[in-house]
Amino acid sequence: MRPLLRLALLAVCVRTAVAAPPAPSADVIARGAYIAKAGDCAGCHTAPNNGAPYAGGLGLASPFGTIVSTNITPDPETGIGKYSYEDFAKALREGVAPGGKGLYPAMPYTSFVKMTDNDMRALYAYMMHGVTPVRYRPPPTDVPFPFNQRWMLRVWRAAFSPKEVYKPHADRDATWNRGAYLVQGLGHCGACHTPRGPAFQERGYDESSKMYLSGGVNDNWFALNLRGDTGSGLGRMSRDDIASLLKTGHGGGTAAFGSMVQTIEDSLQYLGDDDLAAIATYLKSLPATGAADGSYDPANAKPGTLKTRAPDVPPGQGAAVYATFCAQCHRDTGEGVPKVFPKLAGNPAVISEDTTSLIRLLVEGGNSPATKAGPARQNMPGFAGRLSDLQIAQVLSYVRGSWGNDARPITTNDVASLRSKLHK
Repeated sequence: MRPLLRLALLAVCVRTAVAAPPAPSADVIARGAYIAKAGDCAGCHTAPNNGAPYAGGLGLASPFGTIVSTNITPDPETGIGKYSYEDFAKALREGVAPGGKGLYPAMPYTSFVKMTDNDMRALYAYMMHGVTPVRYRPPPTDVPFPFNQRWMLRVWRAAFSPKEVYKPHADRDATWNRGAYLVQGLGHCGACHTPRGPAFQERGYDESSKMYLSGGVNDNWFALNLRGDTGSGLGRMSRDDIASLLKTGHGGGTAAFGSMVQTIEDSLQYLGDDDLAAIATYLKSLPATGAADGSYDPANAKPGTLKTRAPDVPPGQGAAVYATFCAQCHRDTGEGVPKVFPKLAGNPAVISEDTTSLIRLLVEGGNSPATKAGPARQNMPGFAGRLSDLQIAQVLSYVRGSWGNDARPITTNDVASLRSKLHK
């Protein structure tokens, strides 16, 4: 063979060997964008106060310190632009970044491990080709010793992290399986709604555990019980109520609050109706925990009644505070205004045994979600500067014991303890 011909063939071979892989199709990128919404990737990887999407910088509270989310835009220097698909999948499924760096379990790789290969590849395509690169290096995570020793995460992963992709249940239909996949995997609902053990592990990763989705405290919010309990759970809500709550922030007379507001605004409102119905179907299949809880019996609703099991909560004082500050929106009957102000009578967040969120809402205030398909956002003022610990305990105990509600009273110590944590 002539030297020039050999050289030309060699050049062709070299170009072929280093040629970039073909760009993914528009359909694959669009599918990846939907998956990113379902996984609420932007919710954790976007800094507050108009941070660049996916560029990181959000502080995530944990028992061992504040973890700062990283830049996951395709910037090659400060983001994930140099990640291969294998790097990307290993980070999401195993919690290990390139170079062997362990990721803290604030990153829900214990849920993302269940993602299918098709969904993982579509998400990778979107992150690399559908997200604008941002050159930004968030502040590093700085947690105290010994939690800054990332080698310890290898032990944690071996002990607590699931290892398998979601496998459909042959005895369940397609809707149930789709809902289970979204709840357990992409939606990583257990990251907030499942209680944690002493090693910060979720106490269950699917319906085989009675503790799964039974409620948990995160960053001084109580993520509600999503099982079939009729008190604090979803036992009295229909599938349509649950789907509506996920899509609009309102359902069954209740309204989303706290950190769930951002989840609905950034993620759940963008899911298709079929997926929302699938999630509701799966959640409604989860049996009650049977744990001690408050109850609701509308047949025994007597406006103004109050369980007086706490010596520092005079019934009349709670009623007076409610009439002055609450009744205008939530009504004398506790029924609220549909799709505007949530009802308090029978509201799972009101009669839950864990009162963290209830106290925090009265102290700090809050707002309902602003969604494409839902009603206008409504704001609830905070009362930290207007009501004492005693008055907050009185009015919340009144609410938890009126209109058919029957839940333990709240004490001034309950209120003072949480206000101290919130520095309010």
